Amino acid sequence: MARAMWLLVCTFMVLAFVASADVVKHTFRVGNLTVKPLCEERVVVAVNGQLPGPTISVREGDTLVVHVINESPYNLTIHWHGILQMLTGWADGPVYVTQCPILPGNSYTYRFNIIKQQGTLWWHAHVSWLRATVYGALIIHPREHRPYPFIKPHKQFPIILGEWWNANVVDLEDESRLPGAAVHVSDAYTINGRPGDLYPCANNNTYKIQVAHGKTYLLRIINAALNNELFFKIAGHNLTVVGIDALYTDPYTTDVVVLAPGQTTGVLLVANATPGSYYMAARPYATAPIPFDSTTTTAILQYKGSTSVAAPLMPVLPEFNDTPTAHKFYSNITALSGWGSELPLHVDEHMFITVGLGLEQCGQNATCTRPSASMNNASFQLPTTLSMLQAHFNGVQGIFTDDFPDTPPLVFDYTNANASQLVSTTLKSTRVKRLAYNSTVEIVFQNTAILSVENHPIHLHGFNFFVLAQGFGNYDNTTHRSMFNLVNPQKRNTIAVPVGGWAVIRFRANNPGVWLMHCHLDVHLSWGLATAFVVDNGPTPSSTLPPPPPDLPRC
Repeated sequence: MARAMWLLVCTFMVLAFVASADVVKHTFRVGNLTVKPLCEERVVVAVNGQLPGPTISVREGDTLVVHVINESPYNLTIHWHGILQMLTGWADGPVYVTQCPILPGNSYTYRFNIIKQQGTLWWHAHVSWLRATVYGALIIHPREHRPYPFIKPHKQFPIILGEWWNANVVDLEDESRLPGAAVHVSDAYTINGRPGDLYPCANNNTYKIQVAHGKTYLLRIINAALNNELFFKIAGHNLTVVGIDALYTDPYTTDVVVLAPGQTTGVLLVANATPGSYYMAARPYATAPIPFDSTTTTAILQYKGSTSVAAPLMPVLPEFNDTPTAHKFYSNITALSGWGSELPLHVDEHMFITVGLGLEQCGQNATCTRPSASMNNASFQLPTTLSMLQAHFNGVQGIFTDDFPDTPPLVFDYTNANASQLVSTTLKSTRVKRLAYNSTVEIVFQNTAILSVENHPIHLHGFNFFVLAQGFGNYDNTTHRSMFNLVNPQKRNTIAVPVGGWAVIRFRANNPGVWLMHCHLDVHLSWGLATAFVVDNGPTPSSTLPPPPPDLPRC
């Protein structure tokens, strides 16, 4: 293996300031890590010599300070996925959106408060495909001496689902943009960095947890895979969902969980099966008619004191294209009463946004096309000379335009593959939607069948949103509004828009700054399936974005 492969060294220093003014310090060091998840050793980007990176644990109300030093040959940023970043947009992390990248040999300190959030989130690189190995859990506990809104678990386990390539992921992303390129299928999935014993050469590389019979455990499940939604099951056990995306839910009992990339789910597990060994397993929920990694990753749940020598029991996982099971899970979750803000009923901005794939012209060559992706036929292109937030704050023109369309340029039969070819060619641009402070926005996401029809996980930075309804086919405002849940809709930061279907969300734009909204399939983000919201300042100092920190990276 060539030693010329990359090395990233970051130092994370986490300081949590609790209500009593105590300071909790953590120092995380990151360096090159040689790992052998399958049959070959590789050097990967890893935080503190760990894959996944260290779990950050804080309490609601804490302040988090993270110092990042980049000693790699690659640009770097860190995004705190799901953190609201109220008035701290400079710490959000998407490259060229809220900051220029941390260049090799440079550093940046992220500072932000944990405001009115509890549950499971995560952090990851937000430059190219580096998040394939630069990621970790971010656990937000209730304030000290305050209970969970469910039975106190005996113990908690983060379960991070990942995706692995036997290649340099930065090179793979570059190759995915070439004319006629096919997406590189991953070589394995992982649970907490380990593929499990169903893969070759991985017999001793299986994550294990021990449980005591009769006890209740909280599993904090995170999908950190780059390009795949995943089904997750534990043989012989049901799971009770109590949280999604750091927001509490009504208890929902199920034998299977499905997560899109970026989503998190907190589940209670009661260890009430016959003592022995049971597989935890994950494999893809794949909706596009293209090749995908069809392998299965496993971990083992072992009962303490069990003397059984039998092989672990394997769960029966859904078929790869089991959309009814996925939709049942996604659409049956409701918010826990009394937690979170109330749904705003008056809507100021209505948007209808198509999401899907397409083609773009290769420079001036009219006969050459390459993969593209877009919202309302606008394929998002990141700036390169200044971040969008810096341009917005300083009034610099020419970095973006605020003319992102509220509706697609052409009304057509969106889920008809033949009709959709009418708008298969997209143009690159950096178009955003400008919002007045505290305005309420309702968005209909409509999947298209351009080139391919599939489930798209859409992540909104800076806000949680209410999921009012989701369904299949073309959205009809006359008939489908009767499906809206206006009583206890689930809240998320990432919504899996159903394959060949639609979803309706609503949020209040009460956080000034520039906030990216994008598909969390990283290959689609790199192709342009994104836009951004520019939220203007409010009328008071407490609703005005402060100046950037002095060490904000420069382009």
